Amino acid sequence: MNILVVGGTRFFGIPMVEKLLSDGHDVTIATRGLSANPFEKSTKQIVMDRSDYESVNAALSGKSYDVIIDKIAYSSNDVKRLLENVCCKKYIQMSSCAVYFDNKENISEEEFDSRKYPLVWMDRNDDYAEGKRQAERATFEYMDESDCIFVRYPVVMGPNDYTKRLEFYVEHIKHEMPMYVDNLNYGMEFIHEIEAGRFIAHLVNQDIRGAINGSSNGMITAKEIIEIAENAIKKKAVLDRAGDISPYNGTTANLSYDTTKAIQSGFVFSNINDWISELINEI
Repeated sequence: MNILVVGGTRFFGIPMVEKLLSDGHDVTIATRGLSANPFEKSTKQIVMDRSDYESVNAALSGKSYDVIIDKIAYSSNDVKRLLENVCCKKYIQMSSCAVYFDNKENISEEEFDSRKYPLVWMDRNDDYAEGKRQAERATFEYMDESDCIFVRYPVVMGPNDYTKRLEFYVEHIKHEMPMYVDNLNYGMEFIHEIEAGRFIAHLVNQDIRGAINGSSNGMITAKEIIEIAENAIKKKAVLDRAGDISPYNGTTANLSYDTTKAIQSGFVFSNINDWISELINEI
């Protein structure tokens, strides 16, 4: 298939593009051209500024693809600038489990229906969750529901995570810096960067529509993350309400997602306990 990837040159975009190429797809990558493209020799490249309508128009106007994988849609205007200027048969948007309003276990895709959500044309701002909701909703102004997939992940972990959220814990323990963790005992789900990338590539050939959750199997608590890091580093965490605020704060209950739809597509997710210790030891 002829596939346009918007973003895709770092973090879980790398295993995604690797899988697309190994599956024999003709891949074009659109980025701002500010960072190195590890697939320069095996893909076509388009340089554009996603936040600038004229830049997107100049780069994509009149072009058509079998599939567009949009990894960097953070607002309704992001979607508007893209889909007003390029055509595709299938649109896969990297959304987020942040679109859900409740913290609880086994959240299903139906618990946020972006088709019924009030549309607001907006640019990116500090409200990440609302930006993702609006990015999903805006898609229906340009695409039929049957041609859209919204991939919803919890926090993605991996050695190439530029957000350094897991590294926060490791570095604070290593250097005995105080940190504030608001609840040690609530479980959370995550997904490894490799399967986060490969699952999106897997969806290219699947007859799936609408939202779909993806997550590694099993919850882990902040306490367990800290204990694994303490054992690896041989130091104790300094927990203090006056310390630096930890990146996984804000969970008010065990938080997990129903991945039945993804599993029925034939994708097999890993168990978090099979890789979390190794990942922490690598940092």
